[in-house]
Amino acid sequence: MRALILDAVRGMPAIREVPAPAPPEGGVVVQVQATGLCRSDWHAWAGHDDIAFPHVPGHELAGVISAVGRGVQRWCVGDRVTVPFICGCGRCDWCRSGDAQVCPQQEQPGFTHWGSFAEQVALHAADVNLVAIPDGIDVATAASLGCRFATAYRALVGRARVATGEWVTVIGAGGVGLSVVMIARALGARVIAVDRNAAALELAESLGAEHVVLADGRDVPEAIAEITDGGSHVTVDAVGSEQTASDAVLSLRRRGRHVQIGLLPPVDGHPRVPMDRVIAWELDLLGSHGMAARDYPAMLELIAQGVLEPQRLIERTVGLEETGRLLPGFDRSTAAGITMIDPRR
Repeated sequence: MRALILDAVRGMPAIREVPAPAPPEGGVVVQVQATGLCRSDWHAWAGHDDIAFPHVPGHELAGVISAVGRGVQRWCVGDRVTVPFICGCGRCDWCRSGDAQVCPQQEQPGFTHWGSFAEQVALHAADVNLVAIPDGIDVATAASLGCRFATAYRALVGRARVATGEWVTVIGAGGVGLSVVMIARALGARVIAVDRNAAALELAESLGAEHVVLADGRDVPEAIAEITDGGSHVTVDAVGSEQTASDAVLSLRRRGRHVQIGLLPPVDGHPRVPMDRVIAWELDLLGSHGMAARDYPAMLELIAQGVLEPQRLIERTVGLEETGRLLPGFDRSTAAGITMIDPRR
């Protein structure tokens, strides 16, 4: 099969023919029809994750099952499926309780094993992790759910428990941030989007952001406090840097809730967070690490009803060759929306 290969940290990706995967016991092989290019893939390329080389990145995917391993009961060849980017083992206490997203033995395509920037990908513990793609949802939309959209959904619904009328501020209007805008608005929240890209903020407004803040040298917490008369009830860092995490925490009102979605690479050991404000204002700091397959039905029902429209977040579709050129600079991308990959192109 054709696959995008990384041979070293920060090396130039190459398209090569490699052996197709075999289904693991309890798992399947999926013929990839759509897969997303995400900032998390850039983190892997940049060496912020412990991966073995040669490596195939890619963790947001959808397609058709092409092979089924021994022990799989729920799935057959030909089924249209997607998958959370975190695949639980299916055996531990966390998986049995429905929290596969924090499974200690989790597998992550594109990180712990070869991922979906290829024509085929192997997936583990299929009966626990796969999600059937409903009729009426195309594969590109389904693939967009696996990391950014599902993570944003759980961050707001399962972690922050956003209520109608609350202010929600999201810092970063990329794929995750725009997903936060759409979902928060659907929940009845008043949404503020912050970004350095004016085009991304225009898209955020079209998705329901009530206010936008161009973070180009501006004091973001001061701007949020002015708009909200004292700070946001909920903030989300959808970028993942010391500055954006700090701005998000400082943009909260007293007893507010912050959700960290963007991955934070180490800065002098660990990024610094204004913990003095956290303590004095009794702020809640919450992590959100994907969403288990068990929690997909409620989100899929809102998509089927047209309440959520993740397909509006897809800005462009590229092939594997273009993906190889885009990946090294994806941390500086100004794309206003999700970049989708069709590995058959």
